[in-house]
Amino acid sequence: MGQLEGVGRRIIASIKEQIHSGAYRPGDRLPSTRAFAVEWGASRTTVTAAYGQLIAEGYLVTRAGARPIVAEGLAAKATPTPAPTAAAVRHLSGFAQRLLGLPPPTPAQAVKVADFRYGDLAGDDFPMLAWRRALTKVSLRRKARLRYADPQGASDLRSVLQGYLWRARGINCSPDDIVIVNGSQQGLDLCARLLLDPGDAFLIENPGYMLARHAFVAAGGIAVPIPVDGEGLCVDGLPSGRLVYVTPSHQFPLGGVLSATRRRALLAWAAASGAYVIEDDYDGEYRHDIAPIPPLQTLDAQSVIYVGTFSKTLSPTLRLGYLVLPAGLAAAFSEAKRLTDRHSPLLEQEALAELLASGAYERHVRSIRRKNAERRAVLLEALSAECGPAVSIEGADTGLHVVIWINGVAADQEAGIVEAARSIGLGIHPVSPLYDPKLSKPQTAGFILGYAALDTEMVRRGISMLASVLTRRQ
Repeated sequence: MGQLEGVGRRIIASIKEQIHSGAYRPGDRLPSTRAFAVEWGASRTTVTAAYGQLIAEGYLVTRAGARPIVAEGLAAKATPTPAPTAAAVRHLSGFAQRLLGLPPPTPAQAVKVADFRYGDLAGDDFPMLAWRRALTKVSLRRKARLRYADPQGASDLRSVLQGYLWRARGINCSPDDIVIVNGSQQGLDLCARLLLDPGDAFLIENPGYMLARHAFVAAGGIAVPIPVDGEGLCVDGLPSGRLVYVTPSHQFPLGGVLSATRRRALLAWAAASGAYVIEDDYDGEYRHDIAPIPPLQTLDAQSVIYVGTFSKTLSPTLRLGYLVLPAGLAAAFSEAKRLTDRHSPLLEQEALAELLASGAYERHVRSIRRKNAERRAVLLEALSAECGPAVSIEGADTGLHVVIWINGVAADQEAGIVEAARSIGLGIHPVSPLYDPKLSKPQTAGFILGYAALDTEMVRRGISMLASVLTRRQ
């Protein structure tokens, strides 16, 4: 077999090269297998197999009892291929061109000491033992036939997820209202493609989550940035739009909570304009001072599309999220999901269903909430001790990050601070890129500090290093 793969492939490559160069022309007969075997010092079996492969690929044709001949249409090109004319130039779709027009992602760079990148979790916090047990249990339930699954999601997962959402977030829904997606980002992409036509306006927080904005812009939507303050999205005089994207329980990145008055005003706007509210509850499990804020979905289930994720409690690498949809939308979202990827990975869905059903997931959430509350406390203490009045802190009451503003330092100094920090092994990330690129940005340098991937000692050391960087730039 080794000789057939090696010598046989070289024979095939040699014959193809001679055909392309014109040494063999259409209609020419090749040597017999016996003669070719002698020439190459190979067995007739190897040569026969090589000829057979060339016949299968259409290079040679043959008939019983005759030597193979070179197929028609394989004449060597005597002149270079002419450049394509203007009419022959291939074009990308409008969708692809809009994708290429989006700002490129910031390349991830490793740092030696501490990286305050938001969205990362600590690997040691993952419930490895419970997850392994769940995977083993569902893996042993092998079905007699392996087949594609329901694009809406595994029925067991949607059923137990319904119960969890009622207990944890007060959401009253049916399993038929839930669609399992590959992380919240796929959920946002489905919303964009199913709710927006090119040229439709969408409202979005400013500053806000850039990948949500990108998903809607890629679908052809026109962004209408709406400012935020300490009470979340500013709802006075909202313009018309097909949808509005909000993070009402913990505005990303500044941390405001949408007030009760604004919640009702936003839902009234949606009902009057026929728009959908896309509620991204990306880290609703983490409320450090009081109980989690009830979702908008609990006030108007027919206007709100609720986007949830397991990326902030289990792992962003797991790629499992979900949508809770108003009545009548699940069929369209399921069909779009079918065309996109058939369905999310079934084994992981069933393992997650087992975690939820056994109570292991909620025990894990309580545990990781305590750990991140400790990290948050250490972060705030270190910022106070090391930086003092040099920084102002925003959005510390909930979630897995805070925003700090460097008092007296202009926003155009952010890049220099980032580079100085990186030179000593510290990763910090500016807030400015989260603002609409066409509008004015803050005058003060600001940074988003995610802490969920760091142990408390790394948090202390990182803030000490940050303080030293800021001191040198004053």
